[in-house]
Amino acid sequence: MQVLRIIVRGAAILIVLSAVIIVCMAIYVRSNLAHKAQALQQSRTVSPGGLNGRVDFAKLAALPAPVERYFRTALTEGQPFIHVAHWKQTGELATNPDESSYLPFQAEQTANARKPAFLWNARVSVAPVLFIRVADSYINGIASGSVYLLSAIPMANRSAEKELNQGALFRYLAESVWYPTALLPENGVQWRSIDSHRALATLSDGGNTVSLEFRFSEDGLVQSIYTQDRPGLFDGEYVTYPWEGRFQDYRKVDGMMIPFRGEVGWHLPEGFWLFWKGDLDRIQYQWQ
Repeated sequence: MQVLRIIVRGAAILIVLSAVIIVCMAIYVRSNLAHKAQALQQSRTVSPGGLNGRVDFAKLAALPAPVERYFRTALTEGQPFIHVAHWKQTGELATNPDESSYLPFQAEQTANARKPAFLWNARVSVAPVLFIRVADSYINGIASGSVYLLSAIPMANRSAEKELNQGALFRYLAESVWYPTALLPENGVQWRSIDSHRALATLSDGGNTVSLEFRFSEDGLVQSIYTQDRPGLFDGEYVTYPWEGRFQDYRKVDGMMIPFRGEVGWHLPEGFWLFWKGDLDRIQYQWQ
């Protein structure tokens, strides 16, 4: 009986210690993410118009026709440039192209529209009482991706790899439809015409340069983005595949037209893999 008491007491102590360790690690992860969010907000690019730049439709005439039409549709003349955007999402993601099931997630994201940077902080449900924390970021030209069980126990971490950095800048450029003043030439984006409904956007940052094809609908808004060669991590190795994002459900927020639904996928040899789809719940902007 005495031995049983000792075993039970020991098990209880181990459970308590494990809980304390998990809580401490979760606090550390939360603190680290908060530090990243603060760091990405502090940087900004000084445009020719200065820090307090405003949208000037007269400067759009030199842009490709569909790009000029997009800015005139999505933005408001004279509005200030966005500095930081913060939004919440709900959606589903798939972790393996060989599986058809999706995992639900809730996420918060912060992006700097004056200097390429973002932080995506998602809680992904994997079972009724089990979840993982996924944190993707791109700050000062460096990307990182981390996965934590219960927001505390590290499961995966990659950082500062050339392909990862490049892939994150692709993502930033594609997601600029949610903070559209970032796509203006004043913020470093160079536009080249393809045809009446397509244009190529090129962005350089921190030694990384990416180009995305923007495809515009008849109403002037961005319908989809596409690149032939975005690097992605497949079976532990980086492989380049065509990558496509699609946007729907445009609504006016603070005088701008932004999509409230998006989906992203890879064009793999075996077919299109839609690995992420999400809906915007709420978005807030911090101006100059």
